[in-house]
Amino acid sequence: MGGTYKLAVIPGDGIGPEVVDAALGVLEQIGKVYGHQFVTKTLLAGGCAIEATGNPLPPETVAACRASDAVLLGAVGGDQWDDLPGDKRPEKALLGLRGQLGLYANLRPALLYKELQEACPLKPEIIGEGLDLLVVRELTGGIYFGPKGRRTTEKMGEEAFDTEVYSEAEVERIARIAFTIARNRRRQVTSVDKANILESSRLWRAVVTRVAADYPEVKLNHLYVDNASMQLVRDPKQFDVILTTNMFGDILSDEASMITGSIGMLPSASLAHGNFGLYEPVHGSAPDLAGQDRANPIATILSVAMMLRYSFALPQEAAAIEQAVQQVLAKGYRTGDLMNPGKTLVGTAQMGKLISGYIQ
Repeated sequence: MGGTYKLAVIPGDGIGPEVVDAALGVLEQIGKVYGHQFVTKTLLAGGCAIEATGNPLPPETVAACRASDAVLLGAVGGDQWDDLPGDKRPEKALLGLRGQLGLYANLRPALLYKELQEACPLKPEIIGEGLDLLVVRELTGGIYFGPKGRRTTEKMGEEAFDTEVYSEAEVERIARIAFTIARNRRRQVTSVDKANILESSRLWRAVVTRVAADYPEVKLNHLYVDNASMQLVRDPKQFDVILTTNMFGDILSDEASMITGSIGMLPSASLAHGNFGLYEPVHGSAPDLAGQDRANPIATILSVAMMLRYSFALPQEAAAIEQAVQQVLAKGYRTGDLMNPGKTLVGTAQMGKLISGYIQ
C-alpha cells in the first residue's frame, strides 16, 4: 500500500516555477508507479511574495510549511529587488525558512555522472572514473545569523559588521550528522575551518574532534578553508564527506558544483530534527533564463529524490528517479548548460518528461 504525503511547494522567482513544474511531474509519475499520493500546497516566498504581500516570507507560508511533511523550493531573487534593504530582499525568505523551520543541516551532494565527464572542467586524469562527495553545511548559525549592523565612526565614515558565532551544541549536532552519513559512505570526514585565525573555528575544531571519538570507524582530518578550496580543484577524489560552517559551506559547495559539469545538476536537502526537510536546487533564480524553457531541471528533480529518501523514507522510489536521470543522460539528452556536439538539446519541460518516462 502506498502512503499519503503533504508537500509544501514554493516555486519562487526566475526559473524556479519552471524547474519545480518539471520536478512535480516526475513526483507525480512516482506516485502513479508506486501507489503514493502527494498532496501539494503552493506557497509564496521571495520576490513574488514581496510583489503580492510586501513581505519576502509571509507568516502563512511558514505556517503551511510547518503543517507539511516536507518543502520543495525552486529559487528566489532577481535583479529587480537588488536595491531593497537587506531585511526586505527576497533572499531573506531563505534565511527565514531555515531559522523558523529549524533547518540546521544542509546536505549538498556533488556527483559527476560518467555520462557528463566531458562537461567537467578538470583534466581526465584528475577526475578518473568519476567524483562523488557530499558537503554537510551548518545552516542556522555562523556569520549569516550572528549580530550585524552599521555604525558611524569619527575618522573612517560608515562601517558595517557581521559576526561569526557558534555554540558547542550547534557544532556537535551538525558534526554528528556528518559522521553518521560518512559511516554509510567511504568513512571519511574532512572538517573545514579557519582555526589558525578565527576563535569560532578553534571551537569548531575542538568540538568536531571530540565528536569523532564516538565514530572510531570514520577517519577525520582537518583542512583550512583556503587549502580545502584548492584541494577541491587539485584532487577532488580525496574527499568523501566535507563538514563545514555556514559561510564556508556556501562557497565550497558552489565550487564543488562546477566540477560536476554544471550547477544545474546539484540538489540539496536542508534537514531539521526528525524527518522534516526543505529540498531545493543549489542554483539560483537565473532571471536571464526565466520563461524561456532553457533551465536545467535535474537539480530540482534530484532534490525530489533526496526528499523521498530523507523525509518520506522511500529509498526505492528515490533510486528510481536517480536511475532515470542517468538513463536520460546516457541517451544523450542535454539542456543547454550541458550541451556538447553529438548530443540532443532539450528544454526544461521536455527533460522532465523524459525522466518521468524512464520511471516504470
